Parts: sequence; C-alpha cells; structure tokens
Amino acid sequence: MTTTTMPMLDAYPKSINLDRARLAAAVDALTSCSEACTACADACLSEDMVAELTKCIRTNLDCADICATTARVLSRHTGYDATISRTLLQACIVACRSCGDECANHAEMHEHCRICADACRACEQACRDLLATMS
Repeated sequence: MTTTTMPMLDAYPKSINLDRARLAAAVDALTSCSEACTACADACLSEDMVAELTKCIRTNLDCADICATTARVLSRHTGYDATISRTLLQACIVACRSCGDECANHAEMHEHCRICADACRACEQACRDLLATMS
C-alpha cells in the first residue's frame, strides 16, 4: 500500500525528533485502524443481532476517533511536544487493545470484526514501536 506519509515526512523542512520510518508506520497504521474501526461499527449496525454488538460498536467508534486524532497530531512537527505524542500513543495502545479484544470476541461470526481486530493489533504494535523510540 502506497501512502503519502513517508514522502511528507521526507519533505518536512526541519529535523524531526523521531525515527521517521517508525513514525510513518505508526501514522499509516493509525489511519488504517481508524478506517477499519469505522467500517466495522457500520457493519455491526447492519447485522441482524445489532443489540448484541452494542459494546463492539461503541469500542470501534472510540478507537476510530482516538486513532484518527493521534495520526493527525503525529503528522504535525512544528512546535512538537513529546509529552502530548507519548500520551496519545499510550491512549491508542489502550484503545486498540480494548477494541481488538472486543472484535476478537465476534470474529468467528463476523468477518468484519476479524479484520478490525487484526487492524487494531497491528496499530497497537506500531504505536508501541514508536513509543519505544521516544525519549
């Protein structure tokens, strides 16, 4: 999958205090996870047993919002604040773990939940990888 994340980071005119490859991987994973969670919530709403998926829908929407916000903040580098970035990455790790676990509970019955759980797990790991490089 080709994205504009790395070319945009490479085009940034000043130094960036983060590992650019891990930063790009995290932003891409965050964006992908946000999309997967949004789509999964919508698919859950289309299921016949929607009432049984209420927690999944809520968890999906929370994770989607947290991931989207984190991706936007990590894409900005002027006046960078590592404390904010670290805190958002930590929140993403929690949200992705929670959403991934919830979707995994429904994965055998709903393919969209399996796909979302996988996206959440990948995003959680990308956030951990970037967080580990931050001082």
